[in-house]
Amino acid sequence: MSVLTGAWVEGRDLLSLRYRRFEAPDQAARQLGRQAGLKLSRQKGRGVDFAEVRLYEPGDDVRTIDWRVTARKQNVHTKVFREERERPVLFLVDQSQSLFFGSRVRLKSVAAAEAAGLLAWQTLSDHDRVGGLVLGNQRYAVHRPYRSLRPVARFLYDVAGFNRELSRQGIIDRAVRSEAMLALRRLVHTGFRIILISDFATHFDLWQDLVYALARHNRVALVHIVDPLEADLPPADLYAVTDGHTRLQFDSSDTRLRDRYRSRYAERLAAIEALSRHEYVSCRRIGTDAPDLLPLLSGL
Repeated sequence: MSVLTGAWVEGRDLLSLRYRRFEAPDQAARQLGRQAGLKLSRQKGRGVDFAEVRLYEPGDDVRTIDWRVTARKQNVHTKVFREERERPVLFLVDQSQSLFFGSRVRLKSVAAAEAAGLLAWQTLSDHDRVGGLVLGNQRYAVHRPYRSLRPVARFLYDVAGFNRELSRQGIIDRAVRSEAMLALRRLVHTGFRIILISDFATHFDLWQDLVYALARHNRVALVHIVDPLEADLPPADLYAVTDGHTRLQFDSSDTRLRDRYRSRYAERLAAIEALSRHEYVSCRRIGTDAPDLLPLLSGL
């Protein structure tokens, strides 16, 4: 089993995810049932759309008989379905500074890249078009949706490229982030599936506006990347931390500090949960300490 770990990823790492396969829905459901704190997606897979009602013909499935129409017209009628049309999938993969953090297995940026790779290859294997946007600190890259191997590979190489640019000195440009989200909205038409992969920790107002705008005519899934150290401070001791510019020391035994720290994290979770209560929005929470992301993403 190939699982990405550490602080950075390479393009070849994301290409190798092509050969990993999602489990059958019943197996995935059992895996998800064993994961604490996960919210199941309301997003359904491709199925069939109702087309019309017509007279029953020999060989038709009796389970599709429309009994209400049959009773009204005194002739047996059956429902006809057609396969649901293609639904292009767009990704927004966040590879900006707030994700350059992790305390277990992998950094959040690596978890986001791995999730993007797994979902992009699954989407292509389902014969849907794949495209989207990679978001960095100071720039972004747009990929129009295509249903072929090379464009998906280029998209994932961009994800890896942005990932390799991350360092302790990065600063997020709000104007670039706002412009990137506008660019994503220009790519979107009615009936798309849109998957936003981020920790949603920076400029939450922009994320909120984006989600509500996209969800008017599309299905939106949030893949929320988290790390255990975000939820609670480490055991009581003196610690030194730096963002590459400023160095601070804190005492994690301070009860008020621990309470404020937990409260800020709880507020962010509550805000994301509020977003996902929209009829066309769903959310999955993925931890950096997960031994395998595949079962957590199945069915998204």
